[in-house]
Amino acid sequence: MHPLLESSRRLALYLAAWIPVLALLVYVMWASGGIGWLDATVVLAPSCLIYAFACLSPWYICGTLPLGADRWQSLAITFGMASTMGSLVLVGGAWLTASAVAETGKMAGIEQRLHGHLALLFGMGVLLYLLSAGLHYAALAVEASHEAERQAAEARTLAREAELQSLRNQLNPHFLFNSLHSISALATQDGARAREMCVRLADFLRSSLGLGSQENIPLREELALARSYLEVEQVRFGERLRVVEDVAAACQECSVPPLLLQPLVENAIKHGVAGMLEGGAIRLTVEQTDGAVSITVENGFDPDMAMPRKLGIGLSHVRRRLEVRYGEQASFDAGVFGNVYRVVLRFPCESPMASSSLA
Repeated sequence: MHPLLESSRRLALYLAAWIPVLALLVYVMWASGGIGWLDATVVLAPSCLIYAFACLSPWYICGTLPLGADRWQSLAITFGMASTMGSLVLVGGAWLTASAVAETGKMAGIEQRLHGHLALLFGMGVLLYLLSAGLHYAALAVEASHEAERQAAEARTLAREAELQSLRNQLNPHFLFNSLHSISALATQDGARAREMCVRLADFLRSSLGLGSQENIPLREELALARSYLEVEQVRFGERLRVVEDVAAACQECSVPPLLLQPLVENAIKHGVAGMLEGGAIRLTVEQTDGAVSITVENGFDPDMAMPRKLGIGLSHVRRRLEVRYGEQASFDAGVFGNVYRVVLRFPCESPMASSSLA
C-alpha cells in the first residue's frame, strides 16, 4: 500500500497540495483564452481529485523499476505509456464533468469551450504525471538513505554489544580461574613460562578492549587477536589443544568487524576440545573466492556428548552482525559435518579504507 494511503492525515495533506495544482491548471486554461476561470474550475476540480489518486501509481512502478543507465529505454516506454493513460484520466474526467454540467442546463456551451483546451490539458497531465514519478523516485531514495543510516546505527550498536559480550566472556570467573590456576602451577615449575602466560593474558585483554572503539579492522589484526586467545588457552590445555591454520595471504587486508572470530574459536574449545580427554584440533581456514572472504572454523568433539541443537549467544551474535553489516551478500552456516563441527562465514572482501567510508 502507498504510504500516503496508510494515514488519513498524510492523505489530507497530499490532497491539499493539489489545490495549487488545480489553481495553476485553471489559470493556464483561462490565460489561453476561450474559457472563463469559473468554467475551468468547475470542470477541473472533480477530475483533479481523481487524477491526484492516479498520480500515486508511480510509487509501485518506481519500486519495481529502479533508475539505472541500462534501463532508460524501458523507463521511457513504461512512463510514456503510464503518463499517457494517466493524462487521459484527467482529460476524460474533465470532459465527463463538462457533459454532466451541460445536461443540467447550467453553463450552456461549456463542452464547446472546453473542447479547444483538451490538447493543452492532456499535455499538462503528462507533465504532472512525470513530475509525480520524479518525486516518487526522490522519496524512495530518501527512504533508502534512512534505511542505510538505520542499518549503520544498528551495526554500531551490535559491535558495541559484541565487545561487551566478549568482555563478559573473557572475564568469566571460570576463564580467569583456569588461567590463574595455570599461571600458579607454572610459577613453581617454569617461571619463564608463567611470566609469558601473564603477558599473553594481559595482551589479549588489552587488545580486546582496544578494538571496541573501531568499527572495522584488517583481517590480519582479527586473526592476531584470535591467536592471542588461543595462546592463552594453549597454556591450559597444553598438547591437548592443537591449532591448524590455512590463511590465504590475499585476505589479510580485507576488513572485518572486530571480535568476529573470537566467539568461533571459543565455541570450538568449549564444545569441542574441552570435552575430549585426548584433546583435539581446531582448524582455521581463510580463503578468497570471487571477491568474497570465506572463513571456516572446524573442531572435533566427543561423539558421546550431545552437541547443542541451537546456536549459542556468541554464534547467534556473529550471524546477526554479518546480516546487518553485509545483508544478503553474507552467509553463515554452522552444524555437524561427519565427525567435526564446522562454522563457515562468507562476506565481501572490502579494504579497510573502503569499509571505514561506509561506516
